[in-house]
Amino acid sequence: MNPLNTVAGTIIGGTVLAVVIALATDGIAFEADSLIVWIHVLAGITWIGLLYYFNFVQVPALADAAGDEGGPGGAGITKYVAPRALWWFRWGAVATWLSGAAYLLHLNLFVDAFTLGYTSAPDDMNGLNIGVGAWLGTIMLFNVWALIWPNQKKILGMVEDSPAVSPGFYPALTSSSLRQNVQTDDT
Repeated sequence: MNPLNTVAGTIIGGTVLAVVIALATDGIAFEADSLIVWIHVLAGITWIGLLYYFNFVQVPALADAAGDEGGPGGAGITKYVAPRALWWFRWGAVATWLSGAAYLLHLNLFVDAFTLGYTSAPDDMNGLNIGVGAWLGTIMLFNVWALIWPNQKKILGMVEDSPAVSPGFYPALTSSSLRQNVQTDDT
């Protein structure tokens, strides 16, 4: 029985490995800020890693599947893979934002960050520096939940699509946005 065959087994195995590495290097001393940073980094890796998966793996694979005459098409991806990947993508975004906000609260920088340092001393740039990242993360979280997810539900057939947009619109949009976002050469 391989524990890496399940999501729970992989998470537990990764946690055990992280503890072993921590013990082998500096030992373990529980500090709340370290735990919050670990959660923030792991959630961020999940979130951004899935973004790379969508841009470099899933979108080109769906385009290839759509062009494969007589092949299975993209139904397996859109029915089984994409909804699960989008679930982890959405909640990775939430966990990243919440853990980042928790760390700012822990450091008493939350208000200072979201006001871009206007509530701190004029020579203190911490609020501005961390605030830019906090605002970018907030905008990205909004983008995931308010723009990407509602449109992905339409593309995957989870909700009714607007009759004003033809079904052939989405593959063209996806392909052109991929080329524009990551400058790939789809020849």
